[in-house]
Amino acid sequence: MKLSDYIIQYLADRKVKKVFLITGGAIAHVVDSFRNIKGVDYVCHQNEQGAAMAAEAYSRLSGTIGVSMATSGPGATNLITGMCCAWFDSIPALYITGQVNLGEQKGSTGVRQVGFQETDIVSMVKPVTKYAVMITKPEDIRYELDKAIYFAYEGRPGPVLIDVPMDVQRANIDPKKLRSFVPPKKFAHDRDIGKRLDSKIQAALRLMQKAKRPIIIVGGGVRLSGAVSEMLEFIKRAGFPVVTSWSGFDAVAFKHPLHVGQFGVYGNRGANFAVQNADFVISVGSRLDTRQTGGQPSTFAREAKRVMVDIDNAEIKKRRGYKADVEICSDAKHFLDAANKSLSDFEGRDISSWVGRTKTWKKTYSAVLPAYYKQKGSVNSYVFAKTLSDLTPSNAVIIPDDGGNLTWTMQSFEIKQGQRLFSAFGNSPMGYSFPASIGAAYAVDFKKPVIAIIGDGSFQMNIQELQTLFLYKVPAKVFILNNHSYGIIKQFQDSLFDGRYEASSPGKGYAPPDFVAIAKAYKLKTVTIKNHKELSRKIKEVLHFKGPVICDVLLDKDQKLMPKLEFGNAIEDLWPEIDRKEFAANMIVKPFKKKS
Repeated sequence: MKLSDYIIQYLADRKVKKVFLITGGAIAHVVDSFRNIKGVDYVCHQNEQGAAMAAEAYSRLSGTIGVSMATSGPGATNLITGMCCAWFDSIPALYITGQVNLGEQKGSTGVRQVGFQETDIVSMVKPVTKYAVMITKPEDIRYELDKAIYFAYEGRPGPVLIDVPMDVQRANIDPKKLRSFVPPKKFAHDRDIGKRLDSKIQAALRLMQKAKRPIIIVGGGVRLSGAVSEMLEFIKRAGFPVVTSWSGFDAVAFKHPLHVGQFGVYGNRGANFAVQNADFVISVGSRLDTRQTGGQPSTFAREAKRVMVDIDNAEIKKRRGYKADVEICSDAKHFLDAANKSLSDFEGRDISSWVGRTKTWKKTYSAVLPAYYKQKGSVNSYVFAKTLSDLTPSNAVIIPDDGGNLTWTMQSFEIKQGQRLFSAFGNSPMGYSFPASIGAAYAVDFKKPVIAIIGDGSFQMNIQELQTLFLYKVPAKVFILNNHSYGIIKQFQDSLFDGRYEASSPGKGYAPPDFVAIAKAYKLKTVTIKNHKELSRKIKEVLHFKGPVICDVLLDKDQKLMPKLEFGNAIEDLWPEIDRKEFAANMIVKPFKKKS
């Protein structure tokens, strides 16, 4: 059997239905082998970056590993941005690259290159992969594929890469004689199961029973571990108010009776008030970086007893001003399974007044203010996100991009139970959501609505994927929030550079094209939304259309992000526009005071 055929058969056996790729000389043998294998096919992208991002999104939704392929040299290096998305968001994904023949490699000669387009991709990506290897012996192919996929899922998930030289690809092998990889008996995420985990849970339970103002933080690890139902059961048994990180956004519905909102640097005011006033915080599956805690982590929930549950011990131990009273290194699902058993007869304090207060904060400090609806001549981004959330079906997949459009969506979109909403939160590259929507559409077999929300600047980063959308008739709906600028950068420049919009606005090096004209050149349906009067009608038009749609949503060029925490500040600095008396009235815990 030809080794390249074996690779494709291996993927088919793992229920991978689509591989996202661009062909090239060094990967041509593997791509040619698709014709011989049933059950798996490829999707041709226009840039390897788009293919890498599509594979990552496919992995999030499909239940099997996302796979992307590229040729050597520039093809391989173009995968790296998408690979970083998988790395920082802990998404299992397999990247397979072609490489020059073994006899054409530079080895230890000291020269920069021998083979054409020879690049040491393995060394380049080791810092952002869980495992990266070049296959030098054909008989190792099964072992290395097994090992790579094992590491992609073991412990904290992430991307892996296998680099296959051309002469290895075309080698003949006997599949029956190939050795397999045998996983070690101990799994890293099992180290706290049993007595150690029970002991930690009992310590957390003692703190929970004493809590007067408790908060549960739901992070992305809950979804990654497949523990959404277990988390909802935990919330029900504990009866505590809940806030989510952005990565945990779609684990708890907006209308859940205990849901307060998203906390953090761009979080909802009500959710941040709840966290800052808490006397007990249990965080499950969130790494609690400075986007959650603010630039001064020591001020975050400073009067609360803290329990932190994370699969990555390094995240728990990183400190940076935030230290948990109970540290639990465990997979979120394992923790929640055990914790729910311990909570079967849980009786804490009467916290009804605290729950009531968090509900008041949620209602009072809505991200979508009544005044926003009165905007004339353009669409308010918060009104758009709220209206879209009202009209989006409960089985939809929503993928915002980065910067302003991501923030407006996360602040205003009212997630329904059953919906999926994600972005490349950790890496957050411009241009992610468009190719990711292609991978997502394939992951759900074109059977669920898939919506991309992207900025005008971001859309241009992967605008070439319009051809992929057209070629395969991918029924993704792409909303371009068009403020004719890099809005989030302009706001940053307002704060630090007195409104000098260098390289971020028309006349200063940046300008968007006519997206409608470009989309029409690809024979795609287009819609333009100019104001609130036509907002609902045209969103419905987009969502009800059976094929792909590009929708240009025209925003005010000075659309702001509110609230927004400036870099390095404490979470409580999010509310400078709130009257100080009102702020003090909302603080049960004594307000934080900066050192002069």
